[in-house]
Amino acid sequence: MPKISIIILLLAQILFAGKINIAVAANVSYAMEELKAEFVKMNPDIKVLVTLGSSGKLTAQIRNGAPFGIFMSANMKYPKSLYEDKMALIEPVVYAQGTLVYLSMRQQDFSNGIRLLKSDRIKKIAIANPKTAPYGLAATEAMKNAKVYDDITSKFVFAESISQTLSYAMIAADIGFISKSSLYSPQLHHYKEGIHWADVDSKLYTPIQQGIVLLKHAQGNKEYRAFYDFVLSDKAKAIFKKYGYLYK
Repeated sequence: MPKISIIILLLAQILFAGKINIAVAANVSYAMEELKAEFVKMNPDIKVLVTLGSSGKLTAQIRNGAPFGIFMSANMKYPKSLYEDKMALIEPVVYAQGTLVYLSMRQQDFSNGIRLLKSDRIKKIAIANPKTAPYGLAATEAMKNAKVYDDITSKFVFAESISQTLSYAMIAADIGFISKSSLYSPQLHHYKEGIHWADVDSKLYTPIQQGIVLLKHAQGNKEYRAFYDFVLSDKAKAIFKKYGYLYK
């Protein structure tokens, strides 16, 4: 190999040493800041670069060659599909269970549960695209199981991800289905349970099991393995619980 090529290769290795690229479902965005901070405390030489998005869109990016070494999905379906197609090193496992809530900037009567969505006062309902966002799929399932879906489809305002759904719920809709973890946004601290938000009855939708998987890009990389192990650790579980996630 020519000397110039060796020098370029060595420089590239130095430049990217200690950096890991993680694809993360948008619902984890608030917990991720604390997770990163805790991980870097223990691993100060590793820089964690995070790309947020809907699980479906992140999966498409991975399939198209995006250089992610870890994928933290909002469900198990997408990481399982990557493993089955030999794009992951090991089978995905559950790192947390998400919870679905509805949020409104105006005071609402949540005593009727999900049937509130049929009210004439509710003109627009924000929901993540169920084709790419697992929380949008869970919301759709909940409405169908509650037998209200067909009556309110004209009210839907679709967002690309759960984080965009939160934005829509705050500025462009009367109510929106979001992840409970989104309530930990600094913008939402003053909104009250039972007045501005409520849990969606968990019996109405399939538990949102969020999966993590090591991707081919992480092959032989101890930094990726360290972050993967951290996400499954008791320390990380305690952080996830703080942000509204469950463990069964």
